[in-house]
Amino acid sequence: MRIGTGKRAYLCVLGLVVLTMAGTAAKAGTSGHAALVELFEEWRAFERPTLLDGAPDYTEASLARQLAGLQDYRARLAVLDPTGWPLEQRIDHALVRAQLNGHDFNLRVLRPWARDPAFYQSVWTEQSDTPAHEGPFHHALVELWTYQFPLSEAAQSRLAGELRTIPPLLRQARGNLTGNARDLWMTGTGTLQQQGTALAELAARVPQASAELRGAIADAQRATGEFVAWLEQQAPSKTGPSGIGKENYDWSLRHVHLVPMTWEQEVTLLQRELARAYASLRLEEQRNRGLPPLTAAASPDEYARKANDAVTKYMAFLKTTNLLGVEDYLDPALRAHVGEYSPPETRNFFAIASHYEPITLYAHFQHWFDHAWMKHAPHPSAIRREAILFNVWDSRAEGMATAMEEIVLHAGYYDDNPRAREIVWIMLAQRCARGLASLYAHANQFDLQQAKAFQVEWTPRGWMRPDLDLLGFEQQLYLRQPGYGTSYVTGKYLVEDLIRARSQQLGEQFSMRRFFDELNAAGVIPISLIHWQMTGQPPAGLDLH
Repeated sequence: MRIGTGKRAYLCVLGLVVLTMAGTAAKAGTSGHAALVELFEEWRAFERPTLLDGAPDYTEASLARQLAGLQDYRARLAVLDPTGWPLEQRIDHALVRAQLNGHDFNLRVLRPWARDPAFYQSVWTEQSDTPAHEGPFHHALVELWTYQFPLSEAAQSRLAGELRTIPPLLRQARGNLTGNARDLWMTGTGTLQQQGTALAELAARVPQASAELRGAIADAQRATGEFVAWLEQQAPSKTGPSGIGKENYDWSLRHVHLVPMTWEQEVTLLQRELARAYASLRLEEQRNRGLPPLTAAASPDEYARKANDAVTKYMAFLKTTNLLGVEDYLDPALRAHVGEYSPPETRNFFAIASHYEPITLYAHFQHWFDHAWMKHAPHPSAIRREAILFNVWDSRAEGMATAMEEIVLHAGYYDDNPRAREIVWIMLAQRCARGLASLYAHANQFDLQQAKAFQVEWTPRGWMRPDLDLLGFEQQLYLRQPGYGTSYVTGKYLVEDLIRARSQQLGEQFSMRRFFDELNAAGVIPISLIHWQMTGQPPAGLDLH
């Protein structure tokens, strides 16, 4: 049989691909799950860029090398056939693939180093309540919250070394930031202005610091100020949209975050949940019409008392109802984050809620339980032990935290305080409003101002105020990280669907305690993967095999 030139060339290329894949497989050693762990750990090291003048290198040439090198890891993963592996190991394989997809999506589409000035924020003053920082971030962060003040000599030296990465990174950023996303540019400028404020506060906090640390702070302040001035100078030329479009959004949702939905389906779900939240709120108000209104904490002492009493009551409630396992270390994990009193005129949405009834917010602080479990009871698999990259955890972290708000309501926590039930529905409505706004922004149907206005309009009782920072922070984050703004509600839906599926499987053997034990044992990974692990069947709409 004669083979045409074109077909012969194709077969030659195919043969080279097979040989390459075989070579990469031999390099990794195709010994099942151990090979997967080896690949994963090598890729995590590879994902960190090389250094340029002491700072991570995000130049086009460096990232082009990363994109090319990533294909080797994808080829190695492709020849690891997990078909006969135990289910947990097959899920690890899917989790690694999702993160490689996230790396690819960052390099091809999101490109925060080129489109988003906020990517170059280095100084972080608070710990994120999620497994890692929300949204894209670079690889040389200065986590001020990890330092104990007053600083020891060793800590001063370490902090100075970290701060020294800021000037070269911001010099590099001027060449890297070639994008035309106006909303990202404008909000990112604000983020770097906040970094300047944080550095000034740091300088005031360490007046007796070493010459080395004082110099590093001053250099970082100067570099940040000059960078902000450059961003402001460039701003008039930035005129393009910031959303990534529906097609890219769908790809990221399904292949990176493993959410079995599309942009259109998320719009439908969030519209339905917004309607349900409003209807439920009005019914609660009708039911409670004869009760006195809630009263907010009116002083720091009253807030501290209400907050700590609420944690005590909540932990006792979880134990008494046997809703989930309550280890001794969970109480201090939650109590450390109860917040503090703020005057009425400065309260943002969440502060309003916590001043009325703390647990309406603290139920969402399931996040701090996650942190405690990851620290005290780490997952045995190296692939699930640490925070997974690219916010792939968002449906689990934010979805479970949001689901807990309503689970606690239905489990009876507010039976002695019915007015507090109203706040739960207000919070759900707000999450739907901001998620819908983020969807329209990524489809480039809204700009940032329209997204913010939509969120304000559809948050009940005027609790989302446009004059406070929270509104801008939320919509900026959701524009920077596609799918994050909806993950609270879509993740909650996936948790609820998992309750349906697991309760149908177990019948009378089902209990919420068993459900939560199984869910938490799976680690902070996408709900779709937890669904697969708990039921043996992945949700329809995703190729996880």
